[in-house]
Amino acid sequence: MTISPTPTRDAGTSRATATGARSPALPAWGRGFAALTRTDPELAGLLLAEAERQATGLQLIAAENFTSPAVLAALGSPLTNKYAEGYPGARHHGGCELVDLAERTAVERARALFGAEHANVQPHSGTAAVLAAYAALLRPGDTVLAMALREGGHLTHGSPANFSGRWFDFAGYGTDPDTGLIDYAELRALARERRPRAIVCGSTSYPRHPDYAAFREIADEVGAYLIVDAAHPMGLIAGGAAPSPVPYADIVCGTTHKVLRGPRGGLLLCGARLADRVDRAVFPFSQGGAQMNTVAAKAVAFGEAMAPSFTDYVHRVTGNARVLAGALAAEGPRVVTGGTDTHLVVADVSPLALEAATARRRLAAAGMVLDVCGLSPGPARGLRMGTAAVTTQGMGAAEMERVAALLGAALRGDRPEGRLRMEVAELVADFPPYRAGG
Repeated sequence: MTISPTPTRDAGTSRATATGARSPALPAWGRGFAALTRTDPELAGLLLAEAERQATGLQLIAAENFTSPAVLAALGSPLTNKYAEGYPGARHHGGCELVDLAERTAVERARALFGAEHANVQPHSGTAAVLAAYAALLRPGDTVLAMALREGGHLTHGSPANFSGRWFDFAGYGTDPDTGLIDYAELRALARERRPRAIVCGSTSYPRHPDYAAFREIADEVGAYLIVDAAHPMGLIAGGAAPSPVPYADIVCGTTHKVLRGPRGGLLLCGARLADRVDRAVFPFSQGGAQMNTVAAKAVAFGEAMAPSFTDYVHRVTGNARVLAGALAAEGPRVVTGGTDTHLVVADVSPLALEAATARRRLAAAGMVLDVCGLSPGPARGLRMGTAAVTTQGMGAAEMERVAALLGAALRGDRPEGRLRMEVAELVADFPPYRAGG
């Protein structure tokens, strides 16, 4: 079996058969995977099984996507072997001349892609990026405003189980209970009352574009820093399908996976004034040596995101999300905020007399994988899904209508799980994550 050098992007490209057993395509694994099969068949089998799982179900987790074979190749490259504490030109280890070039390439591409004066590409994750932003601007005990956890705030936005909730005094702002939109009047009142050192703009499940100018205005009014946690919309921003926080934020934290379609990792953007503080907050304060294979893979992803095809991709992502939201609402769930501006769709399944955890189990049994999230007001939970991965596979509006119908059938229990799983498999068989042929 030969592997195409690029993943399936368009619905009209290579199709897999909808029936019969098939082996999942394994791009960029090549001889390395053959070696793994010989030396550790148990782990090789797990990798094959995971590739099959990804290829035979609907991957609707909003934080997931399929990287390109080029990104996978960089991740599996000899750069994995290189220790590179520090920054280009100032490493604590010798032999870094070439990895310095890789990191400089990633930094310059990130700056160009997002229009930022400075970029740090070393954070191992989005959480690591947020930790570094806090370390650069705050001291333990400082007051911080962030979206309340029950309304979509991330663990790093004040969870008592996380470093953020232990080190800082967080106060949560929320959304209007009628519209589901951020209540900027409440945010301003809370900022005037608490006089925070920083305000965090960002969420794991808010499907609308934040008003970054309003956040900046409120932060300036109370003398606070503005930190934007743009982990979810980062790819949309790169492709021009979402507004950029860079002109408004003191620091932007992001991830390089999700819609951006790169390796799992973090990213920090800021102005030149804060560059040294941000870099020192990453190394040596919160991290050791950079993962140079991941840094190189980030450079690959940034390069791919500069292509016109990526702009087309992210607009198809948001278009698919709008279609999915509308079609899902017709199946019975209540779509939060009445729709979406992004790749995210959040749904309340209580109109179907279901709890979110039960709904997720039903969907998983039918081969549809997604998450639960908080709903406002109160402790209720809903379903969170995204369209980044299915759009990478080449699905479009017609498939989103079909996905909504499958979701509705599973939630209502209209058909046996086994039959639904077969229908899901038949749908995704036409849209393999990675093309195989020849």
